[in-house]
Amino acid sequence: ALLRNAGLPVHVIFVSDGTLSHPNSKKYPAEKLRQLRETEALNALKILNVPAANASFMRLKDRSVPTQTNPDFDAAVQQMLAELNSFQPDTILITWEKDPHPDHRAAWQILTKAVSLLEKKPLILQYLIWIWELGKQKDVSENQQVKWFWIDIKSTFQLKNKAIAAHVSQVSRLIDDDPEGFILSPEILAHFDHANELFIEYLQHVN
Repeated sequence: ALLRNAGLPVHVIFVSDGTLSHPNSKKYPAEKLRQLRETEALNALKILNVPAANASFMRLKDRSVPTQTNPDFDAAVQQMLAELNSFQPDTILITWEKDPHPDHRAAWQILTKAVSLLEKKPLILQYLIWIWELGKQKDVSENQQVKWFWIDIKSTFQLKNKAIAAHVSQVSRLIDDDPEGFILSPEILAHFDHANELFIEYLQHVN
């Protein structure tokens, strides 16, 4: 939202298809759930003033985003590379490379491999998601190659909360026929209910 308020273009790449959040739902089988999740994502971006045309969905399988040892990794890298080449970003924001969610770690591997193939290297900033809830000390160990810093988002804080709330299937019992389905609890959401955002920057380009 800060970037859009400054008149800068924003492009968002959604890596996984999100279809395993409610695997036992009869009302929302995988394809219907994927469509719902993508609609919610576009609704959230609209709140942040990001055009739908600037959203890309890689649709890699939820919880199975390929890592470097997976035979599908190279194809995912090429898919990511094509996206990056299409809009040539100056800055990339991505989840922390040691985030406890395996898809987030895999996304980091895919992205950094794709970036290594770019002629012009963008700045990469990382942010924390599951560290607050599931992280271990080794996931946030000190690294002299990175710096941690906060950005004041008071001016867009309410927009951020509205955008999070737009992901209705992830923050409510919209899908009510899977008791084991995943939602973001109020306790988890509380980690993001503040007007400052923490980012992590490498002091040199990641190869």
